[in-house]
Amino acid sequence: MIVTVTPNPSIDRTVTLPSALSRGAVHRVTSVTSQAGGKGVNVAKVLTMAGVDTVAVLPAAANDPLITALQAAAVPYRIVTTGEPARTNLTITEPDGTTTKINEPGGTLDDAALQSFSAAVLGAAESADWVVMSGSLPPGMPASWYADITARLSGQNCRIAVDTSDAPLTALVDSLDRGAPDLIKPNAEELAGVLSLDAAVLETAVAEGDPAPVVAAARQLIDRGIGAVLATLGAAGAVLVDKDGAWLATPPPIVPRSTVGAGDSSLAGYLRAEVGGAAPPQRLQMAVAYGSAAAALPGTTLPSPAEIDVDGVRVTPISPVPVTQQQL
Repeated sequence: MIVTVTPNPSIDRTVTLPSALSRGAVHRVTSVTSQAGGKGVNVAKVLTMAGVDTVAVLPAAANDPLITALQAAAVPYRIVTTGEPARTNLTITEPDGTTTKINEPGGTLDDAALQSFSAAVLGAAESADWVVMSGSLPPGMPASWYADITARLSGQNCRIAVDTSDAPLTALVDSLDRGAPDLIKPNAEELAGVLSLDAAVLETAVAEGDPAPVVAAARQLIDRGIGAVLATLGAAGAVLVDKDGAWLATPPPIVPRSTVGAGDSSLAGYLRAEVGGAAPPQRLQMAVAYGSAAAALPGTTLPSPAEIDVDGVRVTPISPVPVTQQQL
């Protein structure tokens, strides 16, 4: 079973515009949707559609619309009751795929709720193959929370994946001596930021066909104990680095419609392949197939297995690996 953890869940409200966004102008929208959201919730939704045994752990107020939205999505969940409703995040999508996000900070977790939430995660982990912790942290939760839970989970049998940014990611990397995750999924900006590098240099190098700077950056984290780094790079694809090798995956051509949930879908694709017994290159291939499919869908729509094109993703080794894994 895969347990997804979303400390700062949301109701994701998506507004689709018929033309480009213009600041200060009046716009009439073509559609509006509201769905259960938050990065871990998105991962759980994608895995559930793929038939993978999954449960989402998250805080929510009693009778929160978020709970109704989870039920509508048929996502199994465990709720830790809090006193404040889930935040609402607004996404504005334009016809060319440009996405603008306006995210609320989330409800404050008091000490009692924080302790209950941590206990719920540790309890769910006892029967989990993977614990996947994703997203921002709400007010009241220390920036070290992901690092703290990773350290406490390190003695259990589950594997740990973390997808976060800013101070929580920095705190995690600064605490790897206490316990390191088996997987992290940064984008170029997050990978560069946590290592004091220039994100533009990483992105430009990959766009020009040179993934070496991304691999070198990821290797710094592998050398410090992280099991694998799945670096998502937008339209350029993704790079996977572990102790045995590194691979670049390039996506099939798509017409981008919305980037919302693309990174979460990539992580779900990787996990789906991993629990199915796939080798690292195939995990990367599935990750990019899912991320590309998500970017081709409107608003916050997440891809089902029928919408992914695994065969359209090309994976190439960029570091010595066993000959059986050289090319897909």
